[in-house]
Amino acid sequence: MASGLCEGCARMLAAFTVHLRKVSAEFEQKIKDFVRELSRCPCLRTTTSKGFKRRKERKTSHELSLLHHLYTDHKTPMLSQECLQELKTLAASESSDLQKAAALYCLYVSHHLELPLPAAFMDPFMALLLSTNLDVQKTLSFSLVNLLIKNNVCKERVLEMGMLMPILEIFQSGDSAAQCHACACVAILASTESNREAVVSDALIPLLALAKSYDPQDQQNAAWALLNLTQSDCSTRVLCEVGAIPVLVLLLQSSHPKVQFYSCSALCNIAALQEHHHKLLSIGDHFLLKSLLTLMSSSVQKNSSQACRCLQILSKSVQIQAKLMVLDWALPLKALLLSSSTIAGPESAMKLLSTLSAHPANNEVLVVEGMLEVTGELLHHHRPSSDVITHGCNTISNLCDSRLGQEAVLESRCLSGLLQTLVSSITSEDTLLCVTSCLCHLMTSDKFQSYLSTIITSEQVLRLVELSGKNGNLKLSYSSAAIISKLEMDGQIIQLLRSHFTAVSEYLLMFLKHQEVTFQQLAITTLGSLMKDGDFLALLAGCELERQLSRVHAQTEETRRLLQMIAPFSIFPGSESNTVQILRDLRTVN
Repeated sequence: MASGLCEGCARMLAAFTVHLRKVSAEFEQKIKDFVRELSRCPCLRTTTSKGFKRRKERKTSHELSLLHHLYTDHKTPMLSQECLQELKTLAASESSDLQKAAALYCLYVSHHLELPLPAAFMDPFMALLLSTNLDVQKTLSFSLVNLLIKNNVCKERVLEMGMLMPILEIFQSGDSAAQCHACACVAILASTESNREAVVSDALIPLLALAKSYDPQDQQNAAWALLNLTQSDCSTRVLCEVGAIPVLVLLLQSSHPKVQFYSCSALCNIAALQEHHHKLLSIGDHFLLKSLLTLMSSSVQKNSSQACRCLQILSKSVQIQAKLMVLDWALPLKALLLSSSTIAGPESAMKLLSTLSAHPANNEVLVVEGMLEVTGELLHHHRPSSDVITHGCNTISNLCDSRLGQEAVLESRCLSGLLQTLVSSITSEDTLLCVTSCLCHLMTSDKFQSYLSTIITSEQVLRLVELSGKNGNLKLSYSSAAIISKLEMDGQIIQLLRSHFTAVSEYLLMFLKHQEVTFQQLAITTLGSLMKDGDFLALLAGCELERQLSRVHAQTEETRRLLQMIAPFSIFPGSESNTVQILRDLRTVN
């Protein structure tokens, strides 16, 4: 499983950062107003003859002057050694108001900081996090989230300083905003592989408790943290042992899209390990499968795609496929295949369809439900992705083996869609190999040979000729040439090929020189069809291709003569040795 944040989490962090900047600007102005009003208060200027009161006033006055200096002296860099000492003094103050102001300054720093926070500044952060005032803790955890999001502090350093435990204590505060900030800290800390063991050990139970809350924001951050913990196999096993699966499955029912996405993504990671499948499916009457099918119909594209991805991972098990096929899967799968808002939906849906079609027991149902028609439409999309094309080819190949499937392919737009992908500018060589292999598989049937010969265009013929000459990718070259060899060489196809006879001759010569017999045989088969045309015969006469064909013929004749010399011999009377039988078979082939 990949470590780090997924694309969805990264987008959420970016949005969160924008929000923090707006909030921090408001906080900055409130801090300045607070310091101004506090410094003007007469009660802080009153003097007395008592020594204790005088010392306390001097200390308070000193702290206020430090606080005033922090916020008003813009000439001093905010990360200077002077600012560090003043912040430490304020963080250690007995006054909760001064602690609050120091925490607000930390938030100000976290908002404006562009470089890594110096390690020494973590000490006042830790002191403020240990404050007994909830507002101080809340503000400080907010600033810590901001620093972690921007990678201004080292995640490992945060745990080394022992910050995890006071952060977890905020979980018990009952304050929704404080819990939200603390949970966001834990979620980001859990995104690092080296931190997951500590987070799983100390934070898992509080996270599961928070995930069960009725506050969508608490659920969101808890689900986010649980998702990050499923990024490694070890922490995933611990999660499953302590009962995280039922909690995550229930979170699929949330009305909050981000909660649905995080919980579904976590379940995808858990489903990747087959050892957890029993626990995943032991909840209720196919409750997980039903919940994922419902989520596939979500109007939020990334949620429907992620639900489909989770089903596809689970469907690698034939037993789970059987359970899925008795549910109402067809409508949500079709809807996702034909969704056009983003390519992610059709891609995930086509992967699921390809996985289902790989099991022969499903094929008749898939054909009856019209999955080939939908696949044909997708291949005709103006810019189908490589994943859609690849898995579409797999689906067509899997479903066309039955009579019902062959009829459905012919009635759909699958063949024309496959031909169209040949001339697509975005198709890679790997994808082209899938397309040509699929067409070769189809053209073992006379029906497909005849139909494809009538619909292929000059542009597509040219593309097949070009691909047949690719020396660097012999598999692609062979499959492309095999399609040409199976076309019905009537007047229309010969007319389409006539202007490309030179290029055809070049790849046929390459095949005849190839050491593998299959390439030579394909070249000979193609030549036998093309020699019906007088123009090609005229081109063949006296050229290198004709001379190479003569050499292959001579080699074949010599091989046949040698085989005939040893064919009568046998080792045991009344029986033939394996060698003699093999040689006889070879002679028959040649």
